[in-house]
Amino acid sequence: MNDKKTILIVDDDIDFLTQMQIHFSEHNFNVITAEGQKRAEAILQKQLPDLAIIDLMMEDVDGGFALAYHIKKMNSFIPVIIATAVSSETGMEFDATTEEERSWVKADVFLAKPIRFEQLLREVNRLLAE
Repeated sequence: MNDKKTILIVDDDIDFLTQMQIHFSEHNFNVITAEGQKRAEAILQKQLPDLAIIDLMMEDVDGGFALAYHIKKMNSFIPVIIATAVSSETGMEFDATTEEERSWVKADVFLAKPIRFEQLLREVNRLLAE
């Protein structure tokens, strides 16, 4: 029986995808990667992950928001982490701590890139334990 949790990682940065796939695989997770929103949506038609880590800006500027919404619409119990460099690139801050923000931002956690794997792993483990 396979009791490994499956993580979907979506990012247009191939280096980030590769690094995360290696790290999470070493920590006993099944990892599915997608190089963008469209590819991720195709994967989601076949398999739902236990958790998703997605970039905010991919093919479309708001692709991460749209994908998070899509995932939560399919299954509201799947935790979604948005890992993005948008704050450092634009100065815009996003969060999902207030009721208003949670009404339109369908992510459980926002993390700013560059991100240390240990911090990301801590958030993944916390969300999967809830």
